Amino acid sequence: MAGMKRFRVLGICLALIGGFSGAQAAGKGDAAKGKEVFQACGVCHNADSNEKKMGPGLKGLFKKDKMANGKKPTEANVRAKIDEGGNGMPAYKDMLSDQEKDDLMAYLKTL
Repeated sequence: MAGMKRFRVLGICLALIGGFSGAQAAGKGDAAKGKEVFQACGVCHNADSNEKKMGPGLKGLFKKDKMANGKKPTEANVRAKIDEGGNGMPAYKDMLSDQEKDDLMAYLKTL
């Protein structure tokens, strides 16, 4: 019986830890800090309109049917574009930290 009790307590603890880490992952970026990171992006991208600068305007990015590369604007696809660049956009994989990318993603979701 004691073994079952320990197993149940362990299961509850793991579920709580899993739920906590899932909650952290959902809101891991800070949009205010992401706005600061975006200043470098603002040279090529408009944040407040869909008009093209050097790159496409990003207003409502996550509400669009597709990005300029034809892919759906999911967090994974947007992050891949930031990391890999392409079509005139530099790759930011090694220029931005993971936290800066999380913050930038949070900011882009507010546009």
